[in-house]
Amino acid sequence: MSDHSQGEIEPFSDPGLPAHVHRRADHDPVAEKRAERQVATLFVISALSTIAFIVSFVGIRSDQYIFLPLFGTTNAQQLALGIFFALALSAIGFGAVHWAKTLMPDTEQVDLRHTMRSAEVDRRELAATFDDGARDSGIGRRSLIKRTLGAALALITISPLILLRDLGPLPRKQLEHTNWQKGSRLITDPGGIALKAADLQVGGVAHVLPELPNGRHQTLDDLTRDAVLVIRLRPEDLHLNAERTNWTHDGIIAFSKLCTHMGCAVGLYEQRTHHLLCPCHQSTFDVTTGASVIFGPAARPLPQLAITVDSEGYLVAQHGFTEAVGPSFWERSV
Repeated sequence: MSDHSQGEIEPFSDPGLPAHVHRRADHDPVAEKRAERQVATLFVISALSTIAFIVSFVGIRSDQYIFLPLFGTTNAQQLALGIFFALALSAIGFGAVHWAKTLMPDTEQVDLRHTMRSAEVDRRELAATFDDGARDSGIGRRSLIKRTLGAALALITISPLILLRDLGPLPRKQLEHTNWQKGSRLITDPGGIALKAADLQVGGVAHVLPELPNGRHQTLDDLTRDAVLVIRLRPEDLHLNAERTNWTHDGIIAFSKLCTHMGCAVGLYEQRTHHLLCPCHQSTFDVTTGASVIFGPAARPLPQLAITVDSEGYLVAQHGFTEAVGPSFWERSV
């Protein structure tokens, strides 16, 4: 009976390793210089793409569209931002891979198994190996790659900062100025009907905008910063100081609809508790105490709009907001 039939396993012979094939750039200075220029070109492409990304964000209108044969009508700004940002990231990735495959050290090493924690001498050797690897990568002596990579990385880090512009209007530019002014009638939205005090019952809620002079229509920015919630409570349910009480009319009170956390629309009113809720991050405001914050990340109460009634019984603003509506930005005290 053979050894195999008796259950014994014949050991495999060591297959060894194929002969190491050196790269052309390892022994040809011309090929090495060409590979360096290729890596630098990719990093330059990344830097230029990031610049094009920023120019597209600033220079292309958000409401501009173009027609593409395969994709139909497409938003021009979104298309440009997607193409240039993808190209900027891809060029950095391709450049790093090409650098590693053509210019960084190409040696074969065997790592034997060892305990989970190495001896201190091994740990020091590992740190020294990293230092040697950084030195062998050539980043110190390849000034062209170092400069182009630095430019590409520096520019692409600007891209997320540019996108922050889409979080909302810039502080102190739009949010501190609304169309509410003395005598502005409260117009229902939707509907566009001037609101009278008699139109609201106790517990009633209305979404309103200011009536603009000279027949001017509301723009998208107007709709964003001018939105106001009007709520009617029993007068005895309100717990306000004398000034804020004078900003109400027979239990009717009005607040900006923009949450003071991130500017979401506060539109959920719980009649039994007199609470307003922001659906985005659950900031909760107590209407009876001037929309003070009782829960959530909002940093300050909803700005209150001073209202009264005119000679015809229509609700009108006594004056504009006395504080900025919307999020509490970092440069503004809360």
